Amino acid sequence: MTPENPPGSRTSGKITRGTTNTNRLRRVDRWIARHPVLRRADDPLIVDLGYGASGVTAFELESRLRRARPDVEVVGLEIDPARVQRAVAQLADVRAGRTSFAPDARVSFARGGFEVPLAEGRRPAVIRAFNVLRQYDESDVAGAWALMATRLARGGIVVEGTCDELGRVCTWIELGEDAQPRSLTISLRLAVLDSPGVAAERLPKALIHRNVPGERVHALMAAMDAEWTRAVASSAFGAEQRWRVTLEAMAASGWPVGGRARWRLGEVTVPWDCVAPAG
Repeated sequence: MTPENPPGSRTSGKITRGTTNTNRLRRVDRWIARHPVLRRADDPLIVDLGYGASGVTAFELESRLRRARPDVEVVGLEIDPARVQRAVAQLADVRAGRTSFAPDARVSFARGGFEVPLAEGRRPAVIRAFNVLRQYDESDVAGAWALMATRLARGGIVVEGTCDELGRVCTWIELGEDAQPRSLTISLRLAVLDSPGVAAERLPKALIHRNVPGERVHALMAAMDAEWTRAVASSAFGAEQRWRVTLEAMAASGWPVGGRARWRLGEVTVPWDCVAPAG
């Protein structure tokens, strides 16, 4: 099944709740800022797909990425025309210097869905679609992935994921031009973390219903929780140390939890075949 289209419209998708918060997507923004795709892109165009009731996530994305690529450009896309109008009004405030964002921020807004309509046939290096597919059926996911992937620039990526309301628990999938998932990243605010298992509630749509015995993602979450519990003694040295001990134990038992430089951020990335749905 493909995502539904609003009557009389060619946009692909449906209007979702539109919940948004300042700094909610800081974890994934930080990850994109360090991604080789952004750094090597000939045209560093980024799409914030389904930004919600406020355009703030697009402004924040541009602000964070411009430190790595001063020429970055962000286009926010929403299906709801009222949300586009609201974001355009926010942009006017930015241009007038009435916000904390740079008046020359390379940000614009337009109406669009998974088909990612862009002027002059441009193709984005990155499409970030956060907290969008969570509100769809699992059967819609593959079609949405495939449609977004057709719009990417050569070598581009789709970053599709979910987070909690404050951005303290965040998970995302990286997909390539072939619409095939490459990895799952889990990013947690360690200072307030009781257990890594909290990420199970915010897994992307392709995985959230698979967190049951017999599925790979369930095995990952169970292993992470078990090692976190075993590492309780190291919590005397801080949450970051406990997290590091947890992941070192997982690595020792064969889990490919590489990218150690990112561990201190409460982040871990595993190859997709570690969590891919069975069957």
